[in-house]
Amino acid sequence: MKGQQPLIRSVFARPEKPGRSRGAGFVWVAGLALTAYLGTAVASANRERAWENFSLPEDGAAVSDSFRTVGRASWYGPRFDGKMTANGETFDMHAMTAAHRSLPLGSRVLVRNLDNGRGVVVKINDRGPYIHGRDIDLSYGAAHELRMVPNGLARVEITPL
Repeated sequence: MKGQQPLIRSVFARPEKPGRSRGAGFVWVAGLALTAYLGTAVASANRERAWENFSLPEDGAAVSDSFRTVGRASWYGPRFDGKMTANGETFDMHAMTAAHRSLPLGSRVLVRNLDNGRGVVVKINDRGPYIHGRDIDLSYGAAHELRMVPNGLARVEITPL
């Protein structure tokens, strides 16, 4: 009786689908759940810290030092030059612009390099950075002014204006 199916089958046995292992569905669902979790974690990574002390003064003067934060800055340039930013502008790597996760698009901030004391005012026109431990992504032009281009990273102080 070679080649015939057995007459007795287990109640729990399921026929295998060709080309797919039993654990493939679980792996796919787990991967989807992990991607969704990491995506929301990256998108909201700094939102609570960024807005906890932010307030506009009643007299219309510049924002007080209550939001001044110290963090790490990186820069981006040639790979994104000419591409669209989050606010719809074309990215110019030589302009004085930056990407921040939660500051309002169009706002201006003073970024000061804590290693050499140099500062620059940049306009927030994009979202990012999406790498853990970095607080602001500066354009090449702004990073060049802060003398942080060769190193790529710098400790900075960020103050909204």
